[in-house]
Amino acid sequence: MNASCGGKGFEILAVGEILWDLLPAGKQLGGAPANFAYHAHALGSRVHLISRVGDDPLGLEILGRLHGLGVPTDLVATDPAAPTGTVTVELSADGQPRFTIHENVAWDLISADEHLLKLAGRVQAVCFGSLAQRRGPSRDSIRRLVSATPAGALRVFDINIRQHFYSAELIEASLRLANVLKLNDQELVLLASMFDLRGDTREQVASLGRLFGLDTVALTRGAGGSLLVSDGAWSEHPGLPARVADTVGAGDAFTAAMTLGLLAGWPLDRINCLANEIAAYVCSQPGATPKLPDELRGGFAL
Repeated sequence: MNASCGGKGFEILAVGEILWDLLPAGKQLGGAPANFAYHAHALGSRVHLISRVGDDPLGLEILGRLHGLGVPTDLVATDPAAPTGTVTVELSADGQPRFTIHENVAWDLISADEHLLKLAGRVQAVCFGSLAQRRGPSRDSIRRLVSATPAGALRVFDINIRQHFYSAELIEASLRLANVLKLNDQELVLLASMFDLRGDTREQVASLGRLFGLDTVALTRGAGGSLLVSDGAWSEHPGLPARVADTVGAGDAFTAAMTLGLLAGWPLDRINCLANEIAAYVCSQPGATPKLPDELRGGFAL
């Protein structure tokens, strides 16, 4: 990709859960794909969000909130029977979230028709996760949409291990669909056990890339920064200090900045720096979708 394209030259698809995070201080818009879509949009991309809400007040409020954030809602379907998704979130003393994700909700029933598959066939990147694949209807639709993207597109798998909503088969199938993986240090421990990865952190990250033919692997480590490897090149960032309000959505902001940086053809160190700056800022604000300061949004041509 040519860096001169700028953020608005990129067409990006996000598919998966959208919901309300029920935080101690009140509800916040959530769901990793929705958070990703917001931040990719804020950084200047043309974003399509495929998800599903209920035909209820919470669903209508989600659509209104997305509209207010500038994220298109034309591909967020309304389910006539299933309720809008909600997650109860409790925060530990250091701001780390603990989730209780409610089941049998609208985003478990995402569908992919020919119009959506045709759209997927023209994007430069798609971001998908593991949580929305917990039930068959959404799992099948997500995999069809990812498979429909062009051969040269970034297929970003952002693992989102929550409760019991994952399996080795689900993770492996998603890794084989992807060419970019984003995970955190806790998820690396799980995958190291799942796939018998040996050695230190770098060796395990490199092993994941080789095992599944990934072009890029990104490991986030909270306050400890992040590690990127792409086509044999490495970048390590120590992280940035932040007064943490909560960490909800910080990883999704990182993924959005990383995806745009990869599309723009930036050097890994530059990608890593901006992604950490944006993630640290999100940590300093309540909720997952704060307005980004101009100096962070200016990383890409808007």
